Amino acid sequence: MISKPLILVTNDDSIVAPGIRALIAVMSELGTVVVVAPDSPQSAMGHAITINNTLHLNKISAENAEITEYSCSGTPVDCVKMAVNEILKRKPDLCVSGINHGSNSSINVLYSGTMSAAIEAGIEGIPAIGFSLLDYDWNADFEPIKPFIKKIALQVLKNGLTEGTVLNVNLPKLKTEEIKGIKICRQAKAIWKEKFDKRKSPFGKEYYWLTGEFVNLDKGEDTDEWALANNYISIVPVQFDLTAHHVIATLNSWDF
Repeated sequence: MISKPLILVTNDDSIVAPGIRALIAVMSELGTVVVVAPDSPQSAMGHAITINNTLHLNKISAENAEITEYSCSGTPVDCVKMAVNEILKRKPDLCVSGINHGSNSSINVLYSGTMSAAIEAGIEGIPAIGFSLLDYDWNADFEPIKPFIKKIALQVLKNGLTEGTVLNVNLPKLKTEEIKGIKICRQAKAIWKEKFDKRKSPFGKEYYWLTGEFVNLDKGEDTDEWALANNYISIVPVQFDLTAHHVIATLNSWDF
């Protein structure tokens, strides 16, 4: 008898977020699901881990008896570490993170808790995918993208991923029939033009609120930003070796 794939599900929007509930529903059609997700929102935490505070795991009752769920007091990366080291009896066949409420395309991948959870799984040698929907609404409609998420996850289960890489998948906010297809892309060159809104509390104490504008500097038609703007799903293969290999020869020519 062939056993079902073991699938780890996590996110950064918290275990009660509608996005992760949608992702759990899709993954439960593909294999045995174990969920380990933050007990509170952890957006933009990047690859942060908890080292100066205690961590708590709570097993919670799932509606489906075949799905095991835990909430974790830590970051998305903590969730993956706890799953691999404390909960799972074997390495999962797939880790999926999301579905994030909002974009993680382009430079946003560096700040994303969703993608950092997927990257942590990749570091552990687990094929991993981060999924994000371009809709920040808590009540976003995830139904139109479920067939595409299932298709992508099945392909990774079938083919695996190149060692040292994970997939960053961003999905446009469209009806199923409006999505033109899937594009394999590179990360667009873009920046955030940030500013801090300086304010005063009712007690006269100054504080700051981060605001900003996303600026796409890339006019290429092979980028994630182009794909999303043209009604495609973007898939960017992400590596976590940050070495700028092409600069090594230049640095070796310097007089140190």
